[in-house]
Amino acid sequence: MANIKSQKKRILTNEKARLRNNAIKSDLKTSLRKVDSAVEAQNKEEAVSALRTASRKLDKAVSKGVLHKKNAANKKSGLAARVNKLS
Repeated sequence: MANIKSQKKRILTNEKARLRNNAIKSDLKTSLRKVDSAVEAQNKEEAVSALRTASRKLDKAVSKGVLHKKNAANKKSGLAARVNKLS
């Protein structure tokens, strides 16, 4: 355990950030899974709406610093390509 007051504070804030990041990542994975399941079911309308929410959540994760900007862009473009293949 740290002896320095500022380090004790950093430990507490890092733990809060870790829990917040895990919650955001978990929610993000769920929304990505919804897009995948809609694509597999060949349900275009559901896939498009799920893609819209997933894109918003990816952007939110980038703004919070959970994901890198390019990582989110790659995920969004991959999902959009899969959704656009549906006819």
